[in-house]
Amino acid sequence: MERLVERCAGLDIHNDSVVACVRVSGEDGGRVQETRTFGTTTEQLLVLLDWLRGWGVTLVGMESTGIYWRPVYYMLEDHMECWLLNAQHLRNVPGRKTDVKDAEWICQLVEHGLVRASFVPPREIRELRDLVRYRKAQIEERTREVQRLEKTLQDAGIKLSSVASKVLGVSGRLMLDALISGTHDPEVLAELAKGRLRQKLPALREALQGRFTGHHGLIVSRQLAHIDYLDDAIADLSERIDEVIAPFAEKVALLDTIPGVDKRTAELLIAEIGADMSVFPTHRHLASWAGICPGQNESAGKHRSGKTRKGSKWLRAGLTEAAKAASRSKGTYLNAQYQRLRGRRGHQKATIAVAHSILVAAWHILSRDLPYADLGDDYFIRRQAEHAERYRNRLIHQLEKLGHKVTLEPLPQTA
Repeated sequence: MERLVERCAGLDIHNDSVVACVRVSGEDGGRVQETRTFGTTTEQLLVLLDWLRGWGVTLVGMESTGIYWRPVYYMLEDHMECWLLNAQHLRNVPGRKTDVKDAEWICQLVEHGLVRASFVPPREIRELRDLVRYRKAQIEERTREVQRLEKTLQDAGIKLSSVASKVLGVSGRLMLDALISGTHDPEVLAELAKGRLRQKLPALREALQGRFTGHHGLIVSRQLAHIDYLDDAIADLSERIDEVIAPFAEKVALLDTIPGVDKRTAELLIAEIGADMSVFPTHRHLASWAGICPGQNESAGKHRSGKTRKGSKWLRAGLTEAAKAASRSKGTYLNAQYQRLRGRRGHQKATIAVAHSILVAAWHILSRDLPYADLGDDYFIRRQAEHAERYRNRLIHQLEKLGHKVTLEPLPQTA
């Protein structure tokens, strides 16, 4: 088998140990191989680095096991080329699996070019990714805490959410603070309403008449304190994200021109796929890497399930959220695409198709530094017009199957 890398290494990484195998060319023209085990502390990783340098290693391959690969990768990336490898691509021979054998197998695969490196963004994008993901986690935790608050109020018989659109709006917070402090009179609580909510005073009095006790007050007070803490954390993270993403502000603004994509979604896209699209030769490579495209499963001429592959759950969630927003937009290509697919493929597949279109648009925007150009909600009609006769005959056939007799009469030409 052809050898593509002369001096390479394979690392089998665990929480407490790294098994490293080096293969280099020997004096007799053969291959020299050596395997050693190192710890994962910084001191031990420096020893690993010196050992690899001593062998003149130019390329290191490592398996992407959990997060244990990160300190090893970050230690080596400035000194030699590092490949992060997908564990599914490294299947070893059953019955011969040990850490040493795994390291040797990884090294041989790298040596002969039988694996491809996974995408690892540069350091500034990795820091942005950590911030964006953590902010998203805090937002989700805030949503869960608000849901817990609603359950507590329902347990107390307080139906505030049935009248007020926002339980945690200005009026809602005043009422909740009053309930915690011991005010249970519905008349007094309803008078705390502000703005347009005062038009619903009779309904508020009825909704605020419950059995709110000190037990509920303690739980609600802690829930509100937790929500306030999360609000502050989200605000602090957003400020830091604004600082880190400042060099990519123009690209964020360009991504914001896509229907359904707001500032936060644009920040998520930059954090997950980076700003340099040269790492993805085409938009198809990006969609495949992200798992936002049909999978391919063919054997013996038979096509099996084409469900999407696994990708970044953070990117998929952000694109799905953007796709749902775009499907509600008016007069856009994405809305037309969603409506066209939903009837025959269902809501979920139509949403993923729109998410795929958003990702493809993001690749072109980041590659060319141009804003989004909408094709219009009549794009599919205009495309059908290129084959007008065939399209017309299909529609006539559908109406005839429904029991109608169709007579065509051209519209008069307008001056």
